[in-house]
Amino acid sequence: MGRVIQRRKVHKYVLDGSPGALEYPVRHREDVLAVEEPLEIRLGTLSYSVTMRTPGDDFDLVAGFLVSEGVIWTPGQLVSLRFCAGEDENGVQTFNVVEAQLRPDVPLPDTGRKVYTSSSCGICGTDSIEAVRKSSHFTPEADPLEIDAQVLASLPALLRKSQRVFDDTGGVHAAGLFKIGDDGVPRLLCLREDVGRHNAVDKVVGWALREGLLPLTGTVLQVSGRASFELVQKAALAGIPVLSAVSAPSSLAVELAEANGLTVAGFSRGTSFNVYAGDSRILRPQPVVPSA
Repeated sequence: MGRVIQRRKVHKYVLDGSPGALEYPVRHREDVLAVEEPLEIRLGTLSYSVTMRTPGDDFDLVAGFLVSEGVIWTPGQLVSLRFCAGEDENGVQTFNVVEAQLRPDVPLPDTGRKVYTSSSCGICGTDSIEAVRKSSHFTPEADPLEIDAQVLASLPALLRKSQRVFDDTGGVHAAGLFKIGDDGVPRLLCLREDVGRHNAVDKVVGWALREGLLPLTGTVLQVSGRASFELVQKAALAGIPVLSAVSAPSSLAVELAEANGLTVAGFSRGTSFNVYAGDSRILRPQPVVPSA
């Protein structure tokens, strides 16, 4: 997997009281870590943002980040992406600077803002729900998608089956984009993993932009963490009608979802989930009538 993972020697402490642990409580072993490195995003020659991410799918990350910032929303607005020269102390190319060329008629954002995004931060500068609504070019509220409750509940397990970097490291988030067919069966379109949950979503959205799929009507975004305001924002700007998370949403995330007509589900654990906004999209299961 190249620079996605890194192997390190560690000291493992085993304190379970077993005979082997009593004799050798500290063991030397090799562990696998998810790589985290900075990525500088440039618009032309102007520096726009630095984000901490797991290397890989960097062009998707940059494209998705620009969608999430409201800078672009169609593939034609993004003319090109390329890695710029950059070397570490050993003279090895780092591939940690990406230059995006936008179409001449695309207004440049305030590059003096110098957005810094950590792997745990996604919004960094947006002040209100109203600001998000003004920058959105899609209307998830009008999306006619309806999804069976059992199908929605099955998505975390489908996501988990494809989390290869998590299998190796246990240290990355995942975002999976599912298309719900006319037969109600979910199909995984794209899955991305990253130390930053916001980066994982940006990589999915960037992939969709570059494939010419925006707005992402009839889709569900399943994430491995919580449903934050930032993730709802990213879903809204990509035209995704349903966001499902294995953990809780925040209050502001729910308010933003309601304002933009998104469905937000949380605590999705295979056999149950909570719907915090947009419950009308969920097809309720039929109650089981006990036999006499």
